Amino acid sequence: MCGIVAYIGPREAYPVILKGLKRLEYRGYDSAGVALLNHDLRVYKKKGKVAELEESLIGKDLAAHAGIGHTRWATHGEPNDRNAHPHSSASGRLAMIHNGIIENYAQLKTELLKKGYQFRSDTDTEVLLNFIEDIQKNNQCELEEALRIALKRVVGAYVIVLLDQEHPDTIIAARKGSPLVIGIGKGEHFLASDASPIIEYTKEVVYVNDYELAIIKKDELVLKNLGNEKITPFVQKLDLELTAIEKGGYDFFMLKEIFEQPDTIFDCLRGRLDINTGTITMAGVQNNIDKLIHASRIIIIACGTSWHAGLIAEYVFEELCRIPVEVEYASEFRYRNPVIQRGDVIIAISQSGETADTIVAIERAKEQGAFIFGVVNVVGSSIARISNAGAYTHAGPEIGVASTKAFTAQLAVLTMIALKLAKEKNSISHERYVHLLNELHSIPEKVRETLLLHDQIKTIAEKYQDSKDALYLGRGFNFPVALEGALKLKEISYIHAEGYPAAEMKHGPIALVDETLPVVFVATKDSYHEKIVSNIQEIKARKGKVIGVISEGDDVIPKMADDTIVVPEADELMAPMISTIPLQLFACYIGIAKGYDVDKPRNLAKSVTVE
Repeated sequence: MCGIVAYIGPREAYPVILKGLKRLEYRGYDSAGVALLNHDLRVYKKKGKVAELEESLIGKDLAAHAGIGHTRWATHGEPNDRNAHPHSSASGRLAMIHNGIIENYAQLKTELLKKGYQFRSDTDTEVLLNFIEDIQKNNQCELEEALRIALKRVVGAYVIVLLDQEHPDTIIAARKGSPLVIGIGKGEHFLASDASPIIEYTKEVVYVNDYELAIIKKDELVLKNLGNEKITPFVQKLDLELTAIEKGGYDFFMLKEIFEQPDTIFDCLRGRLDINTGTITMAGVQNNIDKLIHASRIIIIACGTSWHAGLIAEYVFEELCRIPVEVEYASEFRYRNPVIQRGDVIIAISQSGETADTIVAIERAKEQGAFIFGVVNVVGSSIARISNAGAYTHAGPEIGVASTKAFTAQLAVLTMIALKLAKEKNSISHERYVHLLNELHSIPEKVRETLLLHDQIKTIAEKYQDSKDALYLGRGFNFPVALEGALKLKEISYIHAEGYPAAEMKHGPIALVDETLPVVFVATKDSYHEKIVSNIQEIKARKGKVIGVISEGDDVIPKMADDTIVVPEADELMAPMISTIPLQLFACYIGIAKGYDVDKPRNLAKSVTVE
């Protein structure tokens, strides 16, 4: 969840690290810091965002050709200066940054306290750093060996990057469970949590795997495992442009990413869906078609917004493929004792491909014989590598913490998979297949039309910006859209919001309804439309404020609702990719109206790489 950057080479390290931290700030923004190594080791850190660190360093000695930087999402210890990274060892010789959680840090800390160590922070990171230094001192060994010994005792997840004052020409890093990518330049190396700080300088990268150590000099990269055996680095070329991680004239990345969705959904479909031949080409599906069409069941594992995509996929797969589907929170699935059998297909959905709970869940399911199919956005991510097969969403980098374009891209991919399996199984008619193919093909343009409503949605958002609570209701395919809309409002505006199936309203939530409560109905044309009209009447009878997201041609709900947002009509299987757009804009504009930074909502981070 934290952001890590490091550099070694001929450039001044600080500007490279600072720019990298700004690009990674979506991963955490409780505090930030840098350690710079020239003749001496200097550590600077500050509570707050990277800009506050930058301001505090004006006039400081920042000259160095090697350095590490960190932007923090707090786990152990509250956000303040002393808990910020990098941390220094007791001797002052070592500095370290860390992304992850050391689960047995309390035991290690007790051992070190008995040896006389004192701690300046509340973090697990400082404990691990001093544990490494203690091993080095007692064993009279090199830092690399001390790190290797220490990591055999450590329980938890980590990426750690170390500087040693006595070896200013070397950076040492290690990974387990959290992402680390190394950029290879000409006589220089860059390290980061993801590729965004690196692409300005090089497109050649190495993704470090679990249980690997990297020993990095300006002109040399050595990878080893914990058994001290050398590993040949696998160099990949990034398919990423610098413009993709810039705001492009928008005030916020979230707004940019919402408005990119016609293009990102099109990119997701391009090269896969051929409307002329009536075919869907997906190698990950085709190469494993027997396993997929003969699956005894499909279990979808995800967290957050990706879980909502999984709920919609459950409806789509069962409707089209007639395969039983279960949708599980990865964080719950990994800790209970689920029944997994050979023949089960696990679909793991994750924007980053690094979600910690999802990774552990699929690793355990894979051990029990399940077939793992990954749906991720980030190429080369952990879930992509662990999966037996998969499909990328091709949404491009998503910098805003609240997911938008990744969600609709996930829906597009999952819908294509379901359609391809349905065609192979003959579980739908050819006419229905062709109709749905055409409907999916039209989604990018319908999303583009929906985005033209942004001024109207902004006006509605400003009308409700002072609400304390909100209720989101939908039926069928629109129920998960209601859940996602409520989540977006909570994330971005800090307004308490709940999503429910509209029919469940009478089983409790209706008690909340009064003349101040906005109730958002996702009520596009579908087989449930008459039922949801009745639900709207029940809210209006109790003086609730009704906001309706409805289809073109609906002349019933506008007569009942306080506000309506009219979107293009689509088949109910495809409608979620359209009806979610107004809810994204609604949440975003409320957050902006309230003066919040919608790209960096409080207490959140983009990629949840710790428990």
